[in-house]
Amino acid sequence: MTAQPTKVIIMGAAGRDFHNFNTYYRHNPQYRVVAFTATQIPNIEGRIYPPALAGELYPAGIPIHPEEELESLIKIHAADEVVFSYSDISHEFVMHQASRVLAAGASFRFLSASQTAIKSSKPLVSVGAVRTGCGKSQTSRRILSILQDELGYQRVVAIRHPMPYGDLAAQAVQRFASYEDMDRHNCTIEEREEYEPYVERGAVIYAGIDYEAILRQAEAEADIIIWDGGNNDVPFYQSDLHIVVTDPHRPGHELRYHPGETNLRMADVVVINKVDTADHQNVVTVQQNIRQVNPRAVIVKAASPIFVDDPAAIRGKRVLVVEDGPTLTHGEMAYGAGVVAANYFDAAEIIDPRPYATRTIAATYEKYPTTGNVLPAMGYGKAQIGDLEETINQTPADVVIVATPIDLARLIHMRLPSQRVRYELQEIGRPNLVDLLRQKFGK
Repeated sequence: MTAQPTKVIIMGAAGRDFHNFNTYYRHNPQYRVVAFTATQIPNIEGRIYPPALAGELYPAGIPIHPEEELESLIKIHAADEVVFSYSDISHEFVMHQASRVLAAGASFRFLSASQTAIKSSKPLVSVGAVRTGCGKSQTSRRILSILQDELGYQRVVAIRHPMPYGDLAAQAVQRFASYEDMDRHNCTIEEREEYEPYVERGAVIYAGIDYEAILRQAEAEADIIIWDGGNNDVPFYQSDLHIVVTDPHRPGHELRYHPGETNLRMADVVVINKVDTADHQNVVTVQQNIRQVNPRAVIVKAASPIFVDDPAAIRGKRVLVVEDGPTLTHGEMAYGAGVVAANYFDAAEIIDPRPYATRTIAATYEKYPTTGNVLPAMGYGKAQIGDLEETINQTPADVVIVATPIDLARLIHMRLPSQRVRYELQEIGRPNLVDLLRQKFGK
């Protein structure tokens, strides 16, 4: 008698969940994935993981349900296993989800990186973090410049952790080498924040759904590849050098979040970022925690100094601070580089935008109550971008401080003058990233 396939539900957020399915379950007849659940990212649930991506075992595709329906889905499908597949979640929260699953009668499972990481034919450096908002993006930009300028690589290609907010089948493999590419793919603010810095530096960046297909296409035009991880997830690819960023503004989080602690334990290099603005004792605490769980890792200390075009435009003014959205939401930060800039350049007052928030922006504050008196640059689609624009324009400030990685004025009309905050990684002391990358990838 042929054994029945194990029935699986994958808990996700339109990223790691799809990758786990593609690499481990898609062509495996021993399993049958009966549903995805979705959280964190809006407008994912209620859709179908399309047949074109799901493969021949799933001719009708796979339904994506809200995570709130988890217990009923386990019962309806008589599911055997639930696989947890999203990131930047406290250990306590993960175990609450495990308790829900176990109480409903299914087993609770994680897939390891070794079960899902794909091997590249080209050298590959991966960049991850222990939390959202640690400074992974500026670290990735710094690595890109080192590979291009210091090590002389002509063809550096980045691959970004997925952000599939549109047509899933159409987003299987996405290549960005120009602003027009981003316009053509109807990129959200969150996507542009990650893609634009590479395009501005003359590099190509890929993203999408099918990361095996993405890798093979990227390899055709790359001498070396950067895996630019997101939301503190572990790499989708086997890495030749895994660099992980920590944040001393949140000491202890490096040991309390999933899979950030996994990243920390896997790291070859750990960057302690923001040492210029963090309390010294917090830096010491983070360093001690690194040494506790990963004594072999090389530690690099770094600053993230901030720059604006006209500091005088901020001094003495009432300012609205617009911060990077995921840093405030998934990252649970109450502030970011914009508040640092407002204080450093002597703003008279930071205006609380919450009383002026409209529709989806107001809902974001309700969902993430730890957000401080700053405005998260939420833009998961045209409607939310419109809500963001309206919130900005009805907040009574003199100047808008924009601390997103992109020029927000390219996407929305702001009636007030604005100052864009830029921040880049600067290592302090030796060894630095130049030393470590040259040692590993020097020609």
